[in-house]
Amino acid sequence: MAISSLIIGYLVSPWILTTIPLWLVLYYIVPYFTTFSSLAGVPGPFLAKFSNLWVAFGARRGKKFEIVDKAHRKYGNVVRIGYNHVSIADERGLNVVYGHGNGFLKDHYYEAFVAKTPGMFNVRDRAEHTRKRKIIAHAFSPRSVAEFEPHMTANLERWVKQLDLIAAKAPPAEKYSKFNAMPWFSYLAFDIIGDLAFGSPFGMVNKGKDEAESQLVLNRRGEISSTLGLLPALRPIARYLPDPFFSKGVAAVENLTGIAIAAVAARLDAVGKDDAAERNDILARLIQARDAKGEPMGREELVAEALTQLIAGSDTISNTACACFYWILAGERANPGQIIPRLQKELDHSIGTTSDIAAYSQVRDLPFLRRCIDEAMRLHSTSALGLPRLVAEGPDVEFDGYYFPLGPFSPFRHIQFTTWLRYGRWLSLTPRQKTCFNPFSYGPRACVGQNVAIMELQLIIGTLFHRYDFCLFQQKMESHEGFSKKPRECFAGIQRRGIV
Repeated sequence: MAISSLIIGYLVSPWILTTIPLWLVLYYIVPYFTTFSSLAGVPGPFLAKFSNLWVAFGARRGKKFEIVDKAHRKYGNVVRIGYNHVSIADERGLNVVYGHGNGFLKDHYYEAFVAKTPGMFNVRDRAEHTRKRKIIAHAFSPRSVAEFEPHMTANLERWVKQLDLIAAKAPPAEKYSKFNAMPWFSYLAFDIIGDLAFGSPFGMVNKGKDEAESQLVLNRRGEISSTLGLLPALRPIARYLPDPFFSKGVAAVENLTGIAIAAVAARLDAVGKDDAAERNDILARLIQARDAKGEPMGREELVAEALTQLIAGSDTISNTACACFYWILAGERANPGQIIPRLQKELDHSIGTTSDIAAYSQVRDLPFLRRCIDEAMRLHSTSALGLPRLVAEGPDVEFDGYYFPLGPFSPFRHIQFTTWLRYGRWLSLTPRQKTCFNPFSYGPRACVGQNVAIMELQLIIGTLFHRYDFCLFQQKMESHEGFSKKPRECFAGIQRRGIV
């Protein structure tokens, strides 16, 4: 009681009026003139010079990519977005920060994405990442990826049956049936990655809904991790903060981890490691994997990697597929007869008139389909919030006259080579354009699953535009960002093509 009275007495005493400003000066302002004085000349928002609150507030609102992009447009290619965080919007920064052989490590930011055991995405130690990548890489070799096709095909078949039902509901006087395509891309992507990473789909396509709210959980997990990665001091107390954004976000992280633990446990306990190998999917490959000493991954590491695949293979695919769908239709709306007829001609010639689902052999080498997908990934980055790195070894880094000491360093890929949709660009890329285009990141940390992602996108977009005609009702596609950049909705009209 006496201690409580002392605390209350202190809080209401005049001393608090002096102590708080003094603490703020010591905590935020002194480092600006001492530890991080070398960054004083880097332009950027005023608040960002002293703390991460400016950029963290953008992440809290799901608009980090937007505020950083605006800062670059205002201040130039090199911008200070945090007290020790510099963003570069110049393709030359890619090799400096992400290239092989430099001394840059993943920033402490990634620790906010770790549930129990680090996976390959969020592990920071370079040697441990190399070990993990060598173990896991064989699961994404061209041969392994080809064996995943039956699982993708089965889910695509269920998906087009549902889309057929939607298309059949067009009002008698109208040509198209109106629907929101975004949820359907999510249902398909979640079912496919559930099939590949956990051994069975989530059942979202058949039900036409997400009963377990897995997408909501995943979105919250990305939002909370992206924000707490910038505000590490809040991580231990996040669940107790009055803002439900934090308490619900922490619960989402735990729920998502629980999904992975249950799925991996069921697979291992039910069939054992030897029998699991009979199913050609990602989890089987992870179970079979051995390190340089011939040792398999432990259960916790398996859970971490399965969780990584769930996160990497669900929202990223659904968001990109939806963006590709939108930008193809938007390109056709802006240039009638220039995009969709050409794409459908290519698909019809390769797939024929009898197949319901595109086969990978039919769409793998189609040049215009691939250019459509690449253009969509250029216009809608899977994750536009940047991938922070820490200058942890070697001499200070110099870029365009700025010198960066040890600390976080993050280039954002906001390079725009044009202001409008031009699929012909991909016929003759300049060296600079080739360097700028990095949808799967760059260097030794580049996405190990990009072969699976491209295959899945080719099958989805190829099947869609071969089987259906569409009209676009969405005037502009708005997005919200957690870790990935998610379209809010995409309304279009759908009808079956007469050719199929």
